[in-house]
Amino acid sequence: MSHELIKQLAEKRANTWEQAKALLDSAAEAKRDLTAEEDQSWQRMNADLDGIDARMKSISEAEQRNADAAEAFAKIAATRPDARSVAGESPAMADVRSFLMGERSAVTLDRDVKFRDLTKGTASSGGATVPTSFYGQLMEHIIENSGVLAANPTVLETAAGETIEVPVTTSFSTAALVAENVAISESDPAFTKRSLGAHKYGVIVQAPAELIADTGVDLEGFLARQCGRALGNAFGTDLVVGNASSKPSGIVQTATTGKTGSASVAGAFSSDDLIDLYYSVGAGYRASRSAAWMMKDSTIAAVRKLKESTTGNYLWIPGLAGAPDTILGKPVVSDPNVAAIALSAKSVIFGDFSAYFVRIAGGVRFERSSEFAFNTDQITFKAVLRGDGILADQTGAIKVFVGNAA
Repeated sequence: MSHELIKQLAEKRANTWEQAKALLDSAAEAKRDLTAEEDQSWQRMNADLDGIDARMKSISEAEQRNADAAEAFAKIAATRPDARSVAGESPAMADVRSFLMGERSAVTLDRDVKFRDLTKGTASSGGATVPTSFYGQLMEHIIENSGVLAANPTVLETAAGETIEVPVTTSFSTAALVAENVAISESDPAFTKRSLGAHKYGVIVQAPAELIADTGVDLEGFLARQCGRALGNAFGTDLVVGNASSKPSGIVQTATTGKTGSASVAGAFSSDDLIDLYYSVGAGYRASRSAAWMMKDSTIAAVRKLKESTTGNYLWIPGLAGAPDTILGKPVVSDPNVAAIALSAKSVIFGDFSAYFVRIAGGVRFERSSEFAFNTDQITFKAVLRGDGILADQTGAIKVFVGNAA
């Protein structure tokens, strides 16, 4: 039933976009701007597109929650005091089970616990339903709140937080035509290195003891949403605009300028500007599967109105059947931390995001305390993520559009 509804919503989304295009085309043919009434219709249709996107996402999430709940209730007997030990359960999974039941105050989730996939565990994982879905949902929410993590960067997962040195090239050897009996000039490649540390992000969430005792499924959903979004928002912000001063070096800080806008449009861009930005990135980077656009929602709304000056085709193409929206054939990632359109603002990012390295040290650590809020009978959970980020290849893998400051 839900699959059919999602299909219907996707068709409605496509129809709404066609109506929006017709509105813009009509004004373009008459060589005029949208009237006040047409602009209201345009804004309404854009809001409808966003609303359909949100509803499709909500339906998908509800399906996953229902599946999680069904699986959890089917195996709830595995958490009874007389059934805590599950046949074939790994020591790491046993530690997680013990943590959630309050038998130990802390646990670290890393690659030793097989949680790298962002999907639910299979039946072969024993009775450990709660920790598997708990960590999976947490990482899912971090990705939803960080456009950088959703744009396929290079992610380095390490057990500890020691500094990682990433060697990179800054120039290559060059050859030249040489005449007979003339010495060949030396040309050595140049190298440098980027350092990744482990800056700490943390959040504390408290829940009544009654909630934890009575509803294990609500516990995982509650903590996943609260902790995941909080960590994702904090870490994700710095991955975009961090200044490398006791925090990650964000993409915006080290990406080079690919295109500067016209002085006559107050920081805005044209379709030609975005095409120039696209081709300012080297062909090898543009061809990468990790090549993508990144901007905030209000900027995406502006891009929806743009057409190529030569063909008259819209730059923005809505994705269908779960495919991402694209600009010039490359996916669009929304991140609220990218600057809005303004003078001197770096409002559009494009390039190969695999050149941006994200380091996560020691997984996501959780600690549980029954004593911290003893007087209010609340259980306290602390979530900590240690990570860093830097654009490893700074030779032009990722470029930005800058609104003209004049």
